Amino acid sequence: MMRYDFVAIGDVVTDAFIRIADANAEVRDGKLSLGYGDKIPFERAHIIPAVGNSANAAVAAARLGLETAFVSNIGDDRAGDDIITQLKKESVDASFVHRNQGVASNYHYVLWYKDDRTILIKHEQYSYHLPVLDEPKWIYFSSVGEHADQFHDEVATFMRQHPDSKLAFQPGTFQIKLGTHRLRDLYKKTELFFCNREEAMRILEIRDDDIANLVRGMHHIGPKIVVITDGPKGAYTSDGTTIWYMRPYPDPKPPYERTGAGDAFSSTFTTALALGMSLQDAMRWAPINSMSVVQYVGAQEGLLRRSQLEKYLAEAPADYQPKEFAKLS
Repeated sequence: MMRYDFVAIGDVVTDAFIRIADANAEVRDGKLSLGYGDKIPFERAHIIPAVGNSANAAVAAARLGLETAFVSNIGDDRAGDDIITQLKKESVDASFVHRNQGVASNYHYVLWYKDDRTILIKHEQYSYHLPVLDEPKWIYFSSVGEHADQFHDEVATFMRQHPDSKLAFQPGTFQIKLGTHRLRDLYKKTELFFCNREEAMRILEIRDDDIANLVRGMHHIGPKIVVITDGPKGAYTSDGTTIWYMRPYPDPKPPYERTGAGDAFSSTFTTALALGMSLQDAMRWAPINSMSVVQYVGAQEGLLRRSQLEKYLAEAPADYQPKEFAKLS
């Protein structure tokens, strides 16, 4: 059995992007507004298979040179066939993707308006089980459906039984809803944790958005390395002693579509550590892939090869460096 560098675990979907013309919608108070009962013209559609937080991470890691496998569920339909084909095309080992008979594959609809999107989601009901794995260098665990409650215990048990493997955890919506008490064993085994500023507040059930307090709170529940992103403002990384701030990589042009920016950041950060790089190097790598992804439609087209990423890094401004933000007492 191969010992993988990177095993991603989580749901996989097909995204159907529907580009809505600017004249046919508007954003009001943070909500996408369409005429109820109207026939809304759209500009074009893009069907993108084999995406989702963990699938995106697997593709990112494979493109950057890691031996990568993916653990997930699909149905016995054409969408499932397309997912397997796409993963193999990206050199991701899909042998741990379980095909569920009589069930559809996950299929989401993405209403794409200007440079952002609203996603209509539906998670099919699968039976989640962890396959027999050798001891991967890194496990990357992210979004699963609401039927996967007990699956988190399997992952936590695997991490206890394989102490040489490291866990990167980027919780999805359902995992955040489960709460820190329900997932306490998983958080305690987490080496590297990712969320954004708003998610950190929900996870910790506090209204305080102070980065230092959020980082302290996340370390308290278990993760050794905490990364909190703050959208276009940058990201903060803590090793438990020091918090560093990292600015975004300069966009060569305005973002085209923002799906997958967070996944690109988190998976590239994890990949850098899996390649033996320092925390500071990982902080420089991650924003570059995130910048690239938002220049394309969907979460994967803009993911970079290592040579491409390193070229951007070589051309970075002189101040593209982590800066100490605060000491943790």
